[in-house]
Amino acid sequence: MLKIKKESDTSYTFSLQSESGQTLLNSIPFNSKEEIDKTIANLKALIGQSSVFERKTDYNGKFLFTLKNNEGKILGKSMLYSSEAGMENGIKNLKTSISLLPDTIDL
Repeated sequence: MLKIKKESDTSYTFSLQSESGQTLLNSIPFNSKEEIDKTIANLKALIGQSSVFERKTDYNGKFLFTLKNNEGKILGKSMLYSSEAGMENGIKNLKTSISLLPDTIDL
């Protein structure tokens, strides 16, 4: 499930959630409706590329991932996971959620 939020007059964010309602990815702020529309439209193409997911460990030993575009710009980051397997499952669930998005999104 995709949720889009207008943060201010010129700032938008989105989050992607699993079917159970768990947040899988929170986006960075986007400066315009056009920019967020274009990013969301490109998500299906991005998830087929393994290089767009950067896996990380925070200073407390928790696992997370970021989603990047083709130019390497971070588009969003995941929640924290207690295990590497949990993080990998989060990536798998995110790919599934993105694949289920409609081809066009009306804001």
